[in-house]
Amino acid sequence: MKDVTRTRVLVTGGAGFLGSHLCDRLIGLGHDVLCVDNYFTGTKRNIAHLLEHPRFELLRHDVTFPLYVEVDEIYNLACPASPVHYQHDPVQTTKTSVHGAINMLGLAKRVKAKIFQASTSEVYGDPEVHPQAESYWGRVNPIGLRSCYDEGKRCAETLFFDYHRQHRLTIKVARIFNTYGPRMHPNDGRVVSNFIVQALKDQPITLYGDGSQTRSFCYVSDLIDGFIGFMQTPAEVSGPMNLGNATEFRIVELAELILKLTHSKSPLVFKALPADDPRQRKPDTAFAQSTLGWQATTALAEGLKHTIAYFDELLGATDEVPPAMLQLRTA
Repeated sequence: MKDVTRTRVLVTGGAGFLGSHLCDRLIGLGHDVLCVDNYFTGTKRNIAHLLEHPRFELLRHDVTFPLYVEVDEIYNLACPASPVHYQHDPVQTTKTSVHGAINMLGLAKRVKAKIFQASTSEVYGDPEVHPQAESYWGRVNPIGLRSCYDEGKRCAETLFFDYHRQHRLTIKVARIFNTYGPRMHPNDGRVVSNFIVQALKDQPITLYGDGSQTRSFCYVSDLIDGFIGFMQTPAEVSGPMNLGNATEFRIVELAELILKLTHSKSPLVFKALPADDPRQRKPDTAFAQSTLGWQATTALAEGLKHTIAYFDELLGATDEVPPAMLQLRTA
């Protein structure tokens, strides 16, 4: 007989950067956790410390195929989230967002589970308003190189709210802004991991454009706090809800801070700005603050210290990159 005080939680993408941290937190809260991942960008290294835990279970599975399990809550995090990875197979990226959402929503409907969708600030595209509030519909190129991710996530949001309206499903849709921390993939092409790896290797630090474009960087533990808090809100609080750091930094400022913290001599190299790359990205987090009492609190320098220490150790390890991703080094 199931222990009525213990929640059974499914985390898709659970061996990834955010998913593994979420699994840690859920185990710490006393839940049973089923971690599902196909290891395209995730790795067992991220959850190796949980494998022997009696309340943790690992299942290799692709969410584009149906999954039949019995759970109380679902966190749907499965999808490659960096341009290097999601542009490698854009058709599969769209399928992961759309078919994955359909399959997880179907599961939630069958077992009457509450379900969380990890959406993204990319639904706002290259925004015309700043900062971006949840009421802003976005400015997205539907046929560009980033569209597989941007439009895939937008369609997933549509599906979540239609299941909510049509089937009375309890949903939580979070729009995640730039997040960083230990367990990021070293070759994911994101600005924080790129700069840290380049600085630690004393390679030129690559900036696109003139470095004046802005991002807001949220440390991973703050984001997971937001996930948990959002999931605990009443059923009528569905979102979408922005989760991210409301403090804005220019990309060149990030590069200079990483150089300082790593004591690197790497030069800054400027290249052309990629197509559809947003010039500004900053969340309006008033909804999260008023609803959850939540805001990101970890200072950028403090979070970077932990992240740098992780990458410094990782770069010396032999299993730095999951085998499935080796082909992406030269893609």
